[in-house]
Amino acid sequence: MKNWTRDTCAALLLLCAGLFVLTGCSQKANFAGTQGALPQISGFAGDLQDIELPTELTWDRDASMTIKTASFNGGIWCYEGRVDVLSLKDYLVSSMHDNKWKLVGESTSKNILLAFIKPHKTCMIVIANSRFGILGKTKVTLYVTIDRTAAAGLNPFGEAVDK
Repeated sequence: MKNWTRDTCAALLLLCAGLFVLTGCSQKANFAGTQGALPQISGFAGDLQDIELPTELTWDRDASMTIKTASFNGGIWCYEGRVDVLSLKDYLVSSMHDNKWKLVGESTSKNILLAFIKPHKTCMIVIANSRFGILGKTKVTLYVTIDRTAAAGLNPFGEAVDK
């Protein structure tokens, strides 16, 4: 009986410790808050000054890449963090609107896809919930294209475009 009590106590202690860890890890940022306010501080995606992301997201350098040529800038920027998917979607739609991006498409299935445009720019954002549920990190991937020649009134060969 003495061994059973010690084993039972050990099992209960492990169970309590596990619940404590799970409870701490399940706290996700909720941008909506109680009053619907967005966070005060945000970071910009890569070197793009018109795409804001919440500071809870961290850049995944290994999964990201950029391209810069004389006529084109763009790339794929990947971020992850412990954030609520729907709150993140609302945050992104609002911040993109504030930065003069136009929402031109949205699709929701397992992931959320948001498509935005600006003159000579496109941005598609994919928000993916972790396969580990509340214990995992939400992933955000931005696909951005910037046509530098069109913005300057040039064709892709650097020649002036007749209007």
